[in-house]
Amino acid sequence: MYKALTQDGLENVHLEPVKVPHWVRGEEYAMMLEPRNHSMAILGLGSSIGTPSAGITAEVIVVHSFEELHQRAQEAKGKIVVYNQPFVGYGESVQYRAFGATEAAKVGAVASLIRSITPFSINSPHTGWQDYSPGVPKIPTACITVEDAEMMARMAHRGTKIVIHLQMGAKTYPDADSYNTVAEIVGSKFPEQFYTCGGSVCFSIQSCSKMPKTIKITPKDPVNEFGKDKFHVDGNVLFCTSCSKAVDHTHRLTIVEHMIVLISGHLDSWDVGQGAMDDGGGAFISWEALSLIKDLGLRPKRTLRMVLWTGEEQGGVGAEQYYQLHKASLFYHWKVNISNFDLVMESDIGTFAPLGLQFTGIGKAQAIMKQVMMLLQPINATGLSEHGEGTDIDFWMQGGVPGASLHDDASKYFWFHHTEADTVSVQDPVQMNLCSAVWAVVSYVVADLEEMLPRNKRTAAGLSSAALDRDTLRLRLHAVSFHSIPLPFW
Repeated sequence: MYKALTQDGLENVHLEPVKVPHWVRGEEYAMMLEPRNHSMAILGLGSSIGTPSAGITAEVIVVHSFEELHQRAQEAKGKIVVYNQPFVGYGESVQYRAFGATEAAKVGAVASLIRSITPFSINSPHTGWQDYSPGVPKIPTACITVEDAEMMARMAHRGTKIVIHLQMGAKTYPDADSYNTVAEIVGSKFPEQFYTCGGSVCFSIQSCSKMPKTIKITPKDPVNEFGKDKFHVDGNVLFCTSCSKAVDHTHRLTIVEHMIVLISGHLDSWDVGQGAMDDGGGAFISWEALSLIKDLGLRPKRTLRMVLWTGEEQGGVGAEQYYQLHKASLFYHWKVNISNFDLVMESDIGTFAPLGLQFTGIGKAQAIMKQVMMLLQPINATGLSEHGEGTDIDFWMQGGVPGASLHDDASKYFWFHHTEADTVSVQDPVQMNLCSAVWAVVSYVVADLEEMLPRNKRTAAGLSSAALDRDTLRLRLHAVSFHSIPLPFW
């Protein structure tokens, strides 16, 4: 991808290293032994442990909710818990995939099998990430098909004993090396940042297509990396570490901002299917948007930055590490706008026929975005609805940065999500081109506005509460649904 982006003529193409969880599925199968022999299609869930080498053979208890599980806790000990929860929306139903093993382990179960999180099935299991909880025994867990879950529910309702043999070779290895992939079109008006302290240049970042970023503590003292050590805080006063002068009313901090509009999708995918829909489509419309703008000879005032994330399926690992690396830029907008990121955008719910955007921002920002969306009337994609959150942009949004997600006709998205069927055949080139148009128009127009999108001013104290740990972020996002179209995370 790095080579392709470079050959495409995009600017500042580079890779940013990320450590990602390394989980390997291994061989897996499940066989019903009673009341009859039946081979079951399963997919182990990410981070699951494997079974003992001889496998696990145990009786089954079928439940339809966590509440029923805990009401029947005495029956579950030593058994395999099968969850046959109804699909009522991804945000609610996915909690069984995420936490089913932990809840089953709490009542003494030896394994858990989760009805796949989908409204439609052709006997296809859907994988995804799951979470163990500290202090709770880890048990093997996998998803089964809707058909098998309902079949066992009918058997259990009749009082029929069910026995399953489960074999899983899953293993977790030390974290592996991966990369977030970055490319830009550098802004025409705000390609540089200059920070002055007491009239002398203490710090600057220069960023253009011909020069890599350099950082200067003094005009003759370049350094290779930027960090918070260049400034420090005592109370509510910002001090320059280099000259020890306070950046306050006496020594004013002067900023010419290098503003960024970020568009993104994720490159990682599950080990089943091809990941063409989740999220090859989102990654490639982001690339196509930048490529279109470049080919048209356009250069907006602000920098357009594309990030193709890694580690999204494990809960936004690549995005979290990117945030930790780049959030220092928030530091300089002390009690002003908390970030030089103007808008963060993510496409991760398919690239079907576009309807518009889902957007999160204050009222004034929403009013501006409604006007921007009117430019898309020729392709009937002018919608602007609420809830722009996304796994890979939510860290920034929690800090107050406006965020947007592609809103498309995702009615069939969860038919293919995390299955062997997520292949190029799901993609429609015409619809992808329309999605690329939405991405290109919105990102370019916002990047070319004279002012940043309005946002609430927050102090650094407010910023600290935005730095969610990954487990908190995942738990919060699991509980959210986009009106009739639920979130596609993990």
